[in-house]
This record gives sequence, C-alpha cells and structure tokens, in this order.
Amino acid sequence: MTDVRIVTEPLGGSPLSRAVQGAAAPAHWLAARPGSAEAWRALAQARAAESGWHERWEALRPAIMATGPAAERLARVVRDGGVVVTTGQQPGLFGGPIYTWSKAVSALALADAIQERVGVATAAIYWAATDDADFAEAASTAIARPGGLEVLRAHQAPPTGTPLALTPLGDLEAARHRLIEASGSAPDPRALETVGTAYGDPTRTHGDAFVALLRALLAPLGVPVLDASHEAAVKASAPTIRLALDRASAIEAALTNRASEIRAAGFEPQVDDVRGLALAFVRDATIKRRLTIAEASGVTGWLTPNVLLRPIVERAILPTLAYVAGPGELAYFAQVGAVADAMGVSAPVAVPRWSCTLIEPQTEAVLTRLGVTPADLDPPNELEGRLARAAMSETTARTLADLREVIAMLPDTIGEESEALGVGGAVVGATKGLHHRVDRLERRIVAALKRRESARMTDLATLRAALRPRGARQERTLNIIPLLARNGCELLTDMCRAAGPHAAALVTGESI
Repeated sequence: MTDVRIVTEPLGGSPLSRAVQGAAAPAHWLAARPGSAEAWRALAQARAAESGWHERWEALRPAIMATGPAAERLARVVRDGGVVVTTGQQPGLFGGPIYTWSKAVSALALADAIQERVGVATAAIYWAATDDADFAEAASTAIARPGGLEVLRAHQAPPTGTPLALTPLGDLEAARHRLIEASGSAPDPRALETVGTAYGDPTRTHGDAFVALLRALLAPLGVPVLDASHEAAVKASAPTIRLALDRASAIEAALTNRASEIRAAGFEPQVDDVRGLALAFVRDATIKRRLTIAEASGVTGWLTPNVLLRPIVERAILPTLAYVAGPGELAYFAQVGAVADAMGVSAPVAVPRWSCTLIEPQTEAVLTRLGVTPADLDPPNELEGRLARAAMSETTARTLADLREVIAMLPDTIGEESEALGVGGAVVGATKGLHHRVDRLERRIVAALKRRESARMTDLATLRAALRPRGARQERTLNIIPLLARNGCELLTDMCRAAGPHAAALVTGESI
C-alpha cells in the first residue's frame, strides 16, 4: 500500500451524461443496467450461453496477447464460459491522462465484484483504440512540477487521417528526459523503465507503444489489453461493421430521430449527427476516411468502427457484460442504443466509471502549510487573492475597511443638503467612483503582496498543477507515470481497491 491519499470524486459530465448516470434518461435510449446481483447473474448467464465464444476467443488471441495474471484470469473465463467487462481509450503519450488508468481499475473492480457476488468467472479487458487518428490529442501529456504544469509533446505529425497504429513516435528523448526529471528520485523505477522500453524506439508507432505500456502495467493486475488495430481484431469486427454498412440508411434515420428526442428532452447529443456518413472508416493505404452512405454497400477493405459503432462491435466479438464508460461516453450511449435498434442487435450496457483525485504526501504537506483543501482550488484565481489578503498588514486592512465605511456613509451624511442643492446625483456618482478607486487600490496592493509572497504563490501554483491542472480535474490532464515512479506501481492496486465500493454499488443496485 502506498502513502497516496485517494479521494473518490463525482464523475461529473454534461447534463445528458448526468441524466444517464442517474438513470433519469428515457428508458428506451439505453440498455437497462442490472439493478441487483440476481439481475447481473441472469444477464451474465445469458451472455455466456450464447454460442461460438470458444472459437471467437481463439480468433482474438493474437490481438490480446495476454501474459501473467492477465492470461490466467482470461484463461479461467474462457475455460469456465465466463464473461468480461470492457473499457477503453485511444492512445495518449506515455499512457495519456490518469483516467486511462482510472478506467482500467474501474473495470477490474467491477469484474471482481461481479465474480464475487454473482458467481460467474469475469475478467476486465481494456480496448486500446489504436485505430484512432487524432494525433493532436495523442501527441501531448502534462506533468506537474514545482511551480506549475509542463506539457510534453511528440512533434513528428503524420498526414491527416493516419491511424495511431501507423504513426511513428519520432524522437521523444527530450520529452522522456523531462518525464524522468519530473519523477524526482523515483524510488520505484519500474514505471519509467516500462516507458523507456515502450517509447524508446522512434520508429515504433504511438499505437504499439501505448499497447506495450498498458500491457506491462496492467497485466500484473490481471487486465488483458486488446489492440483494436491488430488484424485479428479487425477481421473479427468485420461482420458487425458490414451489417452496419448494409443498414446505413436505417441507422441514419434512427440517429436523426434520437437526436431530435435528445434535444426535445432539453439535452444536446454528444456526437454530431452528420448527414450522409456511415458509422465506419475504411483505410486507403495508410490513411483512414469516413465512409459515405452512398458507397457503404459495396466497399471492401480494412474497416474500423466510429465511436457510436465501437461498443456494438465490442459486444459482438466479446462476451461483454458491461462497458465501463467515462462521462462523455455515457452521453453518447444514448445514441448507441438507436444504432443497435436499427441494426436489430442488442444494445450494450454502459455503467459509469469510478473517478478520483490522487494526493501525494508532498502535496498533502503543501495543503497543510497553506491551510487549504483541494476544493479551495476550484474557483480560478480566488485562492491567490485570499492568501495575499491574509498576508496584508492589520493597519492596511483596517484602513481600507475604514475608507469603505466612510464612503458608504456619504449619501446619508450629506444626502439631505445635497438633495436640497440639487446635487444629489453627483453625490451618488462620487460615492460609486470612490468605491471603484478603493477597489482598484486594493487590487494593486494585493498584486504587490502576491509578488512579495512569491514562495506561497509558488506553493499554490504547485498545488494547482498537481490537483487542478488547467483548472480541470486532475485525472483529465495529468500523467500518472511520475506518481507511479515516486510512490510505486502498487498505486494502481490501491486505486482498484478504492474503486471497490463504487463497483459493489453498481452490482447491488445501491446508489453510487
């Protein structure tokens, strides 16, 4: 067990996402989430009883390449006719943000809870969406350093539309060096060594490096990683994608209708409804492009699904019981249901992932030194002013307060005479102007105090980088590798343990 304090947080998200999380969205938008262990057991038994799983597992084996505890757990599922919980993410530099790993431990915790409480062999599988082509999103990651945030970048951009499975890393030596520096003394070198192995070859692709890093760190926990760009996964996915292309017009109509329903309910669809486009991509040489409905029926080649079709493909090729989704994904599952209906297949069940903030001992010490909590960091710039005002001398603070009091009394003390003289409006205007001048004076004093209190402001910048980088949730921005290097890879196990109550609530149907 590490010394990191793990704080479970509300997942958050858009109004539509929160409606899905709270089961407030119309029932026909999504597959029903089981509300008890008995309901999960019935769903698991039905999924496991479907035919052909052994052959499908064999076909997918090269795309998963499970080792160690991950292979052992998956072997039990295959042997005993079990089920899986899936989650996934597109590649991010050096593993991407913390929620890459929050998703993984959420899925593992749910698989553990189902296996224990339902009695069906269950594993978690991480779907690495290496067929994604968003280089801009994949090419950067953020690390916290004393005094602020630093963004690390890959600079060898490919032609637009190149899947990350085909995008070379380029020279990342400088970025890896900065990652190592940000890790401090790194008492546990395993995470950094794994990054060096995965990302050390500039000719390796972003997709391959991401998969290698995930497998190295998740396999010991018992989580296999499926490479979505592997030929075996693409081949297994092809019949479902083909069905979606054959029914492309019906899917378009269903999505248009669902978007109207979502807007009529006061929400906005998560995924834009683009007329004339099918829900699949085809790869032309090394470039992938979205297929049009007009060409959908006759196209051949290397096909991959878009975000609305991917959960349906996952459920078709794996005995998936549920997909563990982030806030944005939960919102688009309201549209996935419409796609499944138009295809005549069962919609996948989506459940909210666990969310957290990781507070290291050195960060805890800064919070204590400043006398603040992580919640104090939420209003932008407010805490800086508060700390600066706390450093203001008693004389200055009292004088400013006295000035405001005298100014506020002006309309009352000279109001009667000023009204009689016809200058009452001038007194009101002068009062406002004087208040403005005192406010401006205080802002200049506070700015000077911030400069004088540079050590406290540096501490605060360090806190913001560690806990609210760019004013956002830690897990949406910060890279986890330095935290693993400083605190040990056991942090991932601690996170899974912390996610346990969330997973148990999902299985029992209790409020989360």
